[in-house]
Amino acid sequence: MTASHPVNVAPATGSGPAPSPAPHRPDAAAVTTEPGPQRPAGGPPPREYGLDALRVVAICGVVAIHVFGVIVGQDDLRGNLGWWVATAIDIGAIWTVPAFIMISGAFVLDPRAHRAGPAAFYRKRFTRILPAMIVWHVVYVVVVRMAMRGEEMSLTLLTRLLIDGKVFTALYFLWLIAGLYVLAPVLAPFLHAGGRHRALITAGVALGWTMVAYMIPGIALILGDSRPNILTSWNRWWPYVGFFIAGWALRRVVLNRLWTALALLGAGLLLAEAIWQFGVAPQHRLLQATFPVMATGTLVAAATLLIFMASVSIGSRVTWRPGVGRLVTRLSDASFGVFLIHLLVFEVFRQLIPDVEAGRSLEVIGLTYPAVLVISFAVSMLASRIPYVRAVF
Repeated sequence: MTASHPVNVAPATGSGPAPSPAPHRPDAAAVTTEPGPQRPAGGPPPREYGLDALRVVAICGVVAIHVFGVIVGQDDLRGNLGWWVATAIDIGAIWTVPAFIMISGAFVLDPRAHRAGPAAFYRKRFTRILPAMIVWHVVYVVVVRMAMRGEEMSLTLLTRLLIDGKVFTALYFLWLIAGLYVLAPVLAPFLHAGGRHRALITAGVALGWTMVAYMIPGIALILGDSRPNILTSWNRWWPYVGFFIAGWALRRVVLNRLWTALALLGAGLLLAEAIWQFGVAPQHRLLQATFPVMATGTLVAAATLLIFMASVSIGSRVTWRPGVGRLVTRLSDASFGVFLIHLLVFEVFRQLIPDVEAGRSLEVIGLTYPAVLVISFAVSMLASRIPYVRAVF
């Protein structure tokens, strides 16, 4: 993973029983706001298969970022073909970062999740996330950093890492999502009372604020001063509030086929520009400062919004066969576990295969990626069937 774009993965899950065919969506209008799927009285809401499929694609992208990122981080390889291919995969997958936050917001900000009040909401959500937070921090400190890498870990260093949310690569997401959970009982009734219009305005303001905030460090550096945005475990949530709200605001927006295709084309062009810009960043300081290539930058934010709307639109038109629906559901539900375990699986490959650790061969890393992905999904899906173990997956 390159330092310019941290990875964060949201563990929000949909809920509901067996899949059912989606109703026909009219294409006469460019944009429609579809009502939510109906559910039996007193029953759980049906699955949102479009978002489930998006979550599966997104976790595959997150794993790709971490695996191919070892090549991108080799500065002496910058500019050769292998480096450009790895960069295209790495940078081209950054949209998966805020996409997970949007998916989480689509479910967590649903008024139905807050009917029993804040205490019940916190109890349900933090019972889910706290065991995983504790166990996996221990695993990555004791097993990976100390046992596998042989690092010395003093109490002072460990405390600093915990405060900064830098215990291991992407684990700070657990702090990020915990912060958004804390805000959710306040945001949900406010957004619900004002409808989609209020949610869109709030999301737009929050996203705009974040984009400007992440332009300031680069511009200040050009002016000869250093003014970085300092994030710790306790405030990592704030750059993602806009995405969190946007997920709720856009969850029912259905584009017609033409606009869906244009949204995907627009997202592709934005990501292509981001890939090019990352590759030539040293020669274009002002461009990099005003449009930083990172999860919270303008380019990636716009691409993520387009991909999210296109995914909702495509999912609304697909007739999900029972077998396909069950498979997508299982893979989607396993995504949180894949996020938690894949860095450990990749570390095993790095320890056992010197060429993986070296991170200089596109062929080796290209073969490592599917292996890490398949093993991570297999472990996560198996762990979900084991009592007690599934509590941390």
